[in-house]
Amino acid sequence: MVTWRDARTDEDASHTLLTEYFALRAAEFPAEAGEYRTVFPEPERFVPPAGVFLVVEDEDLAGEAADVGCGGVRRIADAEDGSIRFEVKHLYLQPHTRGRGLGRALLVELERRSRELGATHMVLDTRETQVAAVALYRASGYREIPAYNDNANASLWFEKSF
Repeated sequence: MVTWRDARTDEDASHTLLTEYFALRAAEFPAEAGEYRTVFPEPERFVPPAGVFLVVEDEDLAGEAADVGCGGVRRIADAEDGSIRFEVKHLYLQPHTRGRGLGRALLVELERRSRELGATHMVLDTRETQVAAVALYRASGYREIPAYNDNANASLWFEKSF
């Protein structure tokens, strides 16, 4: 059974998962793109009403609960038309859990919580080499947009309106 836990209740778990995420991203980062830049999120940006950061907990085959992923959303500057934008950050699931729909479920939960915090638009950045992530975002209704930030790790930017 999958559950969500606010990362504030277990900052060690979120830090461990983010460390795994950044190491994996750095290892997969294309050499021609330069060096992967690791930036741990500022926790205060992920506290309601500014955002939320979740730890994904799942039961293993023995029925023991284990932390298997994380992800967050944070409010960023409103769009020029006044739309309230939240940004998806660090959506990560450990490789052994992939293919079970947990990424989609986490994204849906983050979108739900963003709407509760007032979001009318979700944005995110990623890299074209993150093939599964790009497919998830497109299948979830995100459309490609011009860059809204200067993230050197990103090569694609997406948006979804509610």
